[in-house]
Amino acid sequence: MARLKHTVLPEPAEKAAAVDAMFDTIAPRYDRLNRILTFGLDVAWRRKAVDALRLSAGARVLDIACGTGDFCREISAAGGQPIGLDRSAGMLAAAVAAGTRSPLVRGDGLLLPVADRTFDGVTCGFALRNVVALEPLFAECARVLKPAGRFAFLEVAEPESAVVRAGHRAYFRHVVPFVGGLLSDRAAYRYLPDSTAYLPSPRVLTAQLTGAGFTDVTRRLLGLGAAQLLSGTRP
Repeated sequence: MARLKHTVLPEPAEKAAAVDAMFDTIAPRYDRLNRILTFGLDVAWRRKAVDALRLSAGARVLDIACGTGDFCREISAAGGQPIGLDRSAGMLAAAVAAGTRSPLVRGDGLLLPVADRTFDGVTCGFALRNVVALEPLFAECARVLKPAGRFAFLEVAEPESAVVRAGHRAYFRHVVPFVGGLLSDRAAYRYLPDSTAYLPSPRVLTAQLTGAGFTDVTRRLLGLGAAQLLSGTRP
């Protein structure tokens, strides 16, 4: 099985296996590190993403790369009916341990084991840079959404202000790996900042979503620009 080595990003052929192994390793402490490294802001960001879905009571939502179930729990609290999907067995086990009561499925976002037009919403939290290819993921999301269904994706971003961007880069590329190395796996928390290299520019990202058939695609910066919320509608 491919594994992450220092700061070298895995090649596409090895990426899926390497990322799966990484998340299996860091799953037990993943929630704790998220809260520490985002100063708890990740909780509010997920709530904003769920708000962007505009859910009606009982709406069915697929959370891709569900990790430890944070999004599933927020969706349930908002009156939705989530199903979590993840490639990592370790993350799914951590989701159960964290008290996630939603159905959980081990599967790949690039080949969703779901019928067409099944869900009212789709979410994905901080995992776009971990998939092998974005356009197939977006096409699958469009396929499984009902007409008028919504997506809401959270991902890291770079602040627009030069001053804030400089501070963010120093924190993201030095503090995050240091703290992650102390409390979890050093190689994994080196990879997470470096993996932003996989993300296309905002212009390309929104164009890919539009190309997948979504309308009303919007991009909103959160946390002084440290995170981005992408949302839109399937016609």
